[in-house]
Amino acid sequence: MKIVDYKKFLRSVVLVLIILFILSMVCAKASWSHKKIEYKSIYVSKGDTLWSIAKDLQKNNEYYRNKDLRDIIISIKTINNLETSNIFIDQELVIPTG
Repeated sequence: MKIVDYKKFLRSVVLVLIILFILSMVCAKASWSHKKIEYKSIYVSKGDTLWSIAKDLQKNNEYYRNKDLRDIIISIKTINNLETSNIFIDQELVIPTG
């Protein structure tokens, strides 16, 4: 392949490099812009279960909105290092607020 017009070729190469650079910056910004998660404490009341807490969070907490109840329960257990689903009155649970 023979390059006939070096100026045209050089402009094309520079243009392609600029486009690649811009695309890489856009992709990098999108993947590095994670929102910091904030947490609040709630305390277990008489009659509360992880299921009832998760159901309330699904409706009233932006972080858990439109998520499956089972996934919310797993998240609560993971964040609070709970091995079982047993919770106790006045137990503090840390919950993401979104």
